[in-house]
Amino acid sequence: MRLHNYDLTGFADVAAEFGSDDYAYVVTPNVDHLIRYCDDESFRALYAEAGFILNDSRLLSRVVSVAKGIKLRVCTGSDLTERLLSQVVKADDRLVLVGTTSAQAEHLSHRFGLSSLKHFQPPMGFIDDPEAVEACLRFVEAQSPFRFCFLALGCPQQEVFAHKLRERGIARGLTLCIGASIDYLTNVEKRAPHWLQMMGMEWSFRLIQNPRRLAKRYLIRGPRIFLLLRSIKFEFLKPWISRLH
Repeated sequence: MRLHNYDLTGFADVAAEFGSDDYAYVVTPNVDHLIRYCDDESFRALYAEAGFILNDSRLLSRVVSVAKGIKLRVCTGSDLTERLLSQVVKADDRLVLVGTTSAQAEHLSHRFGLSSLKHFQPPMGFIDDPEAVEACLRFVEAQSPFRFCFLALGCPQQEVFAHKLRERGIARGLTLCIGASIDYLTNVEKRAPHWLQMMGMEWSFRLIQNPRRLAKRYLIRGPRIFLLLRSIKFEFLKPWISRLH
């Protein structure tokens, strides 16, 4: 498992300097994604092409520290999205949001003072419809070059879509796979208290809120990570260096 060992502040600085001359996409694996990574060769291929791979899970960080003696820094997609919108993005920066609702996009624009946020809401299950995928790709490419493109499509749809953008070679800017981050920022979902997040127990808060949807993921699928970690080797990728340096 190859990843970049950035914390939130470290990668926010990288994202701030990335610019719009090149294209890259960011993935933020949590425990569930890591299990998928081990099980699914096609998913591993998506990660192999990612520009940045950041650990999203404090729980994983703690487990890896105990099991392997490795210090795995944490940069959650939700925290990164909020940091970029509140401290990095300028009002007139060109931004793209794919996923969520038009009401949520308006909420973001109002909350963060965004004047150039372009939003596209693809239909449910669009990733299996070539025409729908093509329409979404063309929308994003039409906004290029952009500063940031936020993909709020869930895993693995957002990683598949980010990779398709890379394959076509038209889009320029930094694309981030952010899952449910926008739901938290627009109060559609309530995020765990900060102290619970820091303990690596945010998953338990989400489970209590939505047991029907998440019980299988957290209580049946999730514990497999303890067995899988025996055979996973973590390798840190070299830090990104800005062309300005």
